[in-house]
Amino acid sequence: MSTDFSEGPLLITAAELAALLQVSTRTLWRLNSARKLPQPVRLGGVVRWRLDEVRNWIAGGCQMSSSR
Repeated sequence: MSTDFSEGPLLITAAELAALLQVSTRTLWRLNSARKLPQPVRLGGVVRWRLDEVRNWIAGGCQMSSSR
């Protein structure tokens, strides 16, 4: 099993996602509350987003599916 993480992180923080989207963290949390972002991963009290899901979401025009 390969554990090569040389391409960067698999999960990103709210601050990293906000920077990627060029919005404030406050706006990011508003978008998250409105369910306009990909669903985050919750690990205890920590919230992260899967980078591959975020990239696919952006490539798809930032539209959310109705399954969330």
